[in-house]
Amino acid sequence: MRPTRAIGRRITTIIWAAIAAAAVLLPAAPVSGATSPGAAPGAFTYGVSNLAATSVVLNGAVNPKGLPTTYVFQYGTTRGYGAQTPPLPVGSRIAAINVSKAVGALQGNTLYHYRILATNAKGIVPGPDHVFLTRKIPLSLQIAGAPNPVVFSGALSVQGTLSGTGNAGRAVALQFNPFPYLAGFKILGNPELTNAAGGFSFPIFGMLLNTQFRVVTTAAPFISSPVLVEGVAVRVSFHVHRVHRHRHGRFYRMYGTVAPSEVGARVGFQLLRPGLPSLNRGGTFVKSGTPTVSRFSTVVRVRHRGLYQALVQVADGAHVSAYSVPVRIR
Repeated sequence: MRPTRAIGRRITTIIWAAIAAAAVLLPAAPVSGATSPGAAPGAFTYGVSNLAATSVVLNGAVNPKGLPTTYVFQYGTTRGYGAQTPPLPVGSRIAAINVSKAVGALQGNTLYHYRILATNAKGIVPGPDHVFLTRKIPLSLQIAGAPNPVVFSGALSVQGTLSGTGNAGRAVALQFNPFPYLAGFKILGNPELTNAAGGFSFPIFGMLLNTQFRVVTTAAPFISSPVLVEGVAVRVSFHVHRVHRHRHGRFYRMYGTVAPSEVGARVGFQLLRPGLPSLNRGGTFVKSGTPTVSRFSTVVRVRHRGLYQALVQVADGAHVSAYSVPVRIR
């Protein structure tokens, strides 16, 4: 019995030694959720946030899988994209890392495709293609008058742009409210349709008073432009005539007309000097003339030749001040 027990113990020892040797050669069991380092990155496209008419925040995730990795977001109106964000590093962890990037200069009410793209030394991996629709751009109106001011009884154009989604082919109307701005706004002329870029222009003839203008849409959504105040400058004619010559200088009669009648308005005569402030050379006041045209006239001693002009200063609120065309005294 003793030899048999010794042989049995030896066999058991040999078997356990073989099992131990085999265990060294077998691979370790994988840990749940771990990723083998040194592989191409993982790229995951998520939904957008902060969606607006012209901007959005793109979201996604990148798994660097143990290698230095960068990512970009590609976006555009087709699956060809056409634009992308600058490459940004995301490190070299072995785990998914959430990333986001804001983009702007987008078109309103437009469908965009986008995806994330991750890159490391083992490869370039795109995330799934997703889409988003930008918000509509609210309509807005801006206008300007040209020229401003306009000369009394002259013509001008009120021009502007309707901006926003659906701005082409919309009817807009011009409204006016003349000085003293108490009658309220009323429609002037017929509505016009905006062009493909939302532009429009209203010609106006025979301006007589300073006037407030605005442009409004004629159908919902009803919006209005800011109020434009168009000035009407008095029309000034100016003439000079030498009266006599004296050893202390030459004397000239400076005279002209002002329309409409602005009796009592101050008239100043100025010597123009290129590149320098003008010099005042006397003045007078506007006197009565006809019901529609007033006059001014006075004699001024002229010591310097050159260009002279008359400035009629108006303070009645119905019109604005104006210069005459310069006249040369030789």
